[in-house]
Amino acid sequence: MDFEITEYKRSTVLSTSGRIDSYTAPEVEEALNQLIEKGQYNIIFDMSEVTFVSSAGWWALIRVQKEVKKMNRGELILVHMDERIRESMDLVGIAPYFTVYDDLIDAVGNL
Repeated sequence: MDFEITEYKRSTVLSTSGRIDSYTAPEVEEALNQLIEKGQYNIIFDMSEVTFVSSAGWWALIRVQKEVKKMNRGELILVHMDERIRESMDLVGIAPYFTVYDDLIDAVGNL
């Protein structure tokens, strides 16, 4: 899985494409954790090219969210989610756990 990282003054954007399932979720989690290890806690995950998120993918994102929120250091924000992925997030019941934006500029501007 390929990742693209864009750094801004107050946040870092990570984007990828394809499916986030039991096979690729560890890669996504590792990429996000590498940002945390570098001291970047305000992370925006651009999901514009993500086509599917399984329960393993959601658990990976939840673990990262817990890590960045420790001691109020930051937040993992999701942006550009496909409607079907947003519905799956609602179905799993984790929608309140994440801030979601439709537009990357809004996400970056509100951090």
